[in-house]
Amino acid sequence: MTDRVLTVTELTKHFDGLPAVDGTSFEVREHEVVSIIGPNGSGKTTTLNLLSGLLRPQHGTVVFDGTDITGRLPDALAAIGLTRTFQNGRVFGTMSIDDNVTVGLTPKLRAARPLARLRRIPVLRWIPLLAETVVALVRPPSVRREERETAQTVTGQLERFGDRLLPRRSQEAATLSYANRRRTEIARALAPSPRLLLLDEPTAGMNPAETDEVMHQLLALKRDGQTMLLVEHKLDLVMTVSDRVIVMDHGVIIAEGTPAEVQADPAVIEAYLGSRRGRAVADIAPSGATDEGDHE
Repeated sequence: MTDRVLTVTELTKHFDGLPAVDGTSFEVREHEVVSIIGPNGSGKTTTLNLLSGLLRPQHGTVVFDGTDITGRLPDALAAIGLTRTFQNGRVFGTMSIDDNVTVGLTPKLRAARPLARLRRIPVLRWIPLLAETVVALVRPPSVRREERETAQTVTGQLERFGDRLLPRRSQEAATLSYANRRRTEIARALAPSPRLLLLDEPTAGMNPAETDEVMHQLLALKRDGQTMLLVEHKLDLVMTVSDRVIVMDHGVIIAEGTPAEVQADPAVIEAYLGSRRGRAVADIAPSGATDEGDHE
């Protein structure tokens, strides 16, 4: 694990003068699963929003695969291999599961999106739009071949979730259970084979059985070598899937290390349980503090 996929340096974001992320620095290495945890309001989701281009930092840099991507837009980041899911699940309700996952492949399309780079030049934006209209009407062999490849990729992603998604692939996303909408979103983020997958509370709102199922799917991704940065409140899942854990509180990193190291860190215990209880638990049984904090 020597290759750095992501390097974050002094990342800073304030809202109305209040620091949400305050000088945060960390890295994610190839094939590594890193989790960010912390109490509510600690800056976890804001950090992911800064990394994925939804927010621009006031200070600091984000380097992805050797390239400074600070402030780039989400579609540009997806095109170079950085995709994400959201804390509040986002699917297109009137579109089928198939179509929702296909949307995730848009940055990878070439035949169906000719001259896509010109979209970023306002005065020339009409040219790729016109070209796309033409190829959609004519459907040359290259487009038909790309459609077949896309369909195969979508099927492969849905197969990860077995009976949860595959038999329902033609259903509108709005008709799915909450857990299956979350699974659809994960499949969409995985469709373009990202270099780095950002997951913002992928099991939020799921019951214990559903959470356990997603945990095993994340472990399968880990075995396949998928690099992931995970924000999650469910500490059992975090401690099971993570190689390293970063703990944030009030916008700053207060601890970082292996799951075992973080579980025993007095600063982490204090952040979750409060000053007096944190010191008492740290003195008596540091290894069990995380379990108690998980029920708070």
